Amino acid sequence: MDCRNEDHDDHGHGHGGHGHGHDHDHDHVPPPDTNAVQSLYQTINHDHIVTLNESTVDSGKEVFKEWEKRLDVSKILESDVDEQLLIHVPFTGLVRLHSLLIRTTSDDYAPKTIKLFKNREDLDFSTASDLTPTAAFTHPYGVGGDESVELEASSNRTMDEEGIAEYAVNRAHFSNLTSLTLFIEDNHGEDTTKILYIGLRGEWSKMSRAPVVTMYEAAANPRDHKNLVPGEHYVSENP
Repeated sequence: MDCRNEDHDDHGHGHGGHGHGHDHDHDHVPPPDTNAVQSLYQTINHDHIVTLNESTVDSGKEVFKEWEKRLDVSKILESDVDEQLLIHVPFTGLVRLHSLLIRTTSDDYAPKTIKLFKNREDLDFSTASDLTPTAAFTHPYGVGGDESVELEASSNRTMDEEGIAEYAVNRAHFSNLTSLTLFIEDNHGEDTTKILYIGLRGEWSKMSRAPVVTMYEAAANPRDHKNLVPGEHYVSENP
């Protein structure tokens, strides 16, 4: 499967807890395996997760689930006016990120281009589109689950079988994180994007001082998006 990490200095990817990578010297060294014990769920500042362009308020917070609830589809995230999503995730400590785990639908609603930004609290859709991300991935078509079918979590199934993709990151580039921003730039063809679960794995240490909380507007401004109606471009009334 084409799970590519387009990190500019150290390419690597993992799926189902396994993967391979390569750097510019083309030395094929697989990224270290991760495990559920490395979950960063407890160190995410869930109350201050902010998702722009979510169709349901706080649904972006609700897809960051405990590992035991990873297959729960009672709460999912769907975008609103188009396929893009911008999710800002603050931490309660300093984090060294190992990998991103994501479970999407396996159809055209699934995200395609996923970009990660380290310690950026000032991003909107325009700046996220223009800036070079800390890492970027192409999420392949057909990997994911069915939002209408809830599987029971079982240690007998692999993440592949559960439809969870794991993307390893360059750990040196993702050390000393106080926040992580995920930008879903496009999807596989539908008008909106759906995400069933997001998980983060890594290491955590206590901050020496309290983090600064940045306030965002409560909802995305439709003018920030490419279009309001598929196939039609938005024209400002006040150019």
